[in-house]
Amino acid sequence: METTKRLIPYSVHLREDIYLKLKAAAKDRKATALVRDAITMIIEGDDSFNGGYNKGVRDVIAAVHDDPWCKSVGILGKTVAEHVEGLVEPMIVPQNTKGKRRAKE
Repeated sequence: METTKRLIPYSVHLREDIYLKLKAAAKDRKATALVRDAITMIIEGDDSFNGGYNKGVRDVIAAVHDDPWCKSVGILGKTVAEHVEGLVEPMIVPQNTKGKRRAKE
């Protein structure tokens, strides 16, 4: 199950108040990750627990791929990072994005 790691730029238009808050977050260089994570969670489903859980699983995969030891040590043609990703990636919970709708109040 090989997915592309390439990030594709995408532009969005924001209200000014949201833009200013995002700009403030960007001072800590968090704006891109904040927007990317929010969009990913929305697209994959609106269950906040599962969305957070899936983000945690992806963060583990990214950490393993960033670790110099995991990237360099390998067995049987696979690095430790690739092996751990194969073990952890199936833990990502598929979410129902069509069946759940918020009722208007």
